Amino acid sequence: MAVMVERTKLKSTFSSAINQRADELERIARDILNHPESGYREIRTGKLVADWFRENSFEVQTGVAKTGVVSTLDTGKLGPHIAVMGELDSLIVPGHYHADSETNAAHACGHHAQIGSMLTVAAGLTKAAVTEGLVGKVSFMATPAEEYIELEYRESLLENDEIEFFGGKQELIKLGFFDDIDIAMLTHTGGETAGTLGVGGSNNGMIGKTVQYIGKAAHAGGSPHLGVNALNAAHLGLAAVHAQRETFKDTDTVRVHPIITKGGAAVNSVPADVRIETYVRASNVPAILNTSEKIDRAFRAGALATGAEVRITTNPGYLPSKYNEPLTEIYRHNAGSLIGDDNVIELQHSTGCTDMGDVSQIVPTIQPTANATSGNGHGVDYVVENYDLAVIKAGKAMGMTVIDLLADGGKKGQRIAGAFSAPMTINEYLSRMRAFRSDVTYSE
Repeated sequence: MAVMVERTKLKSTFSSAINQRADELERIARDILNHPESGYREIRTGKLVADWFRENSFEVQTGVAKTGVVSTLDTGKLGPHIAVMGELDSLIVPGHYHADSETNAAHACGHHAQIGSMLTVAAGLTKAAVTEGLVGKVSFMATPAEEYIELEYRESLLENDEIEFFGGKQELIKLGFFDDIDIAMLTHTGGETAGTLGVGGSNNGMIGKTVQYIGKAAHAGGSPHLGVNALNAAHLGLAAVHAQRETFKDTDTVRVHPIITKGGAAVNSVPADVRIETYVRASNVPAILNTSEKIDRAFRAGALATGAEVRITTNPGYLPSKYNEPLTEIYRHNAGSLIGDDNVIELQHSTGCTDMGDVSQIVPTIQPTANATSGNGHGVDYVVENYDLAVIKAGKAMGMTVIDLLADGGKKGQRIAGAFSAPMTINEYLSRMRAFRSDVTYSE
């Protein structure tokens, strides 16, 4: 009973500390909303986060995975090490109400609120009366580049040895920041039943492809017979991709959705350089690999039919996620104490992808959702409506879960970490991801 009273007191002190700073925390989230930056370009956002941690007397590492920020709170007592995360980056969504007028970057996925909820946890843990009752460490990780976009830009970073992986959490794993992490959590925004917090669920995994058709330029009106039309090759390749769709098993939740990023150089010249980006998503790795082979054959068919060349570059994407059930139950209890048990809902499988899936393969992980938005995710109308839920209550639920894990000598955290059977070690994970990569040019 004494232990339960102690935890209740710690959570009450933690929550009160946050209440005193709620306006500040919401203001930071809105500031990030109004200054969106896409992946591996989050210079201003990273500085804003780093400055906040410094102002609150945290030790800070910047430039992590190019633009990330990591700050660790060490209680000075042995115990589990927990990662509380938020994502720095935005999407590219022209026409979004909060889109940058020059770059079209926009927070159409709510990452600004994630950073707010991460800082909310940190704000509550600045109280010595809270941390004195805890053991272990909490690392706050503001990670770059969760949205897997601008693939050609990221390939240029890869070629310049600035990154190896296109996702920020993957880079942190490679750089060793998860070597001693025992448990990880992040709260995403969501659009399910308004006013609820969602738990459980799972996500697809994916790989990314860039495809370049190489033809031969010629005068489009005077001598098209002297050219090789790379755009026609791309059209045939895309048609062949569509012809594969009936072969995808429903249970694998396969998603393939190519876009043409370059369709030619000039309207009066036979297109000689046409480029495509696509994902191959599925709920499991074998389905990803099987579908990837089909998609490569389809794109090769377009080149074969027209006499063009095609270069297909495949890069590791994200692994499917599997969120930890015992950790979810601890979180569920805390979420219910804030908004009522009936307002904590069960999430289903999502065909979207996240690099939290990669984290979930190596440590016990949860990614609950704060259902505080309106509009369609990644769309021009997606906005956070309820900042109290998305930032303050989301942060409180995570922070109260941290308290449960690290109070009482860290017994619950040790139990969660000790019972976890990791699908792969970090070295196995890195080998698996590197094996996804290929770069092959096919000619007739």
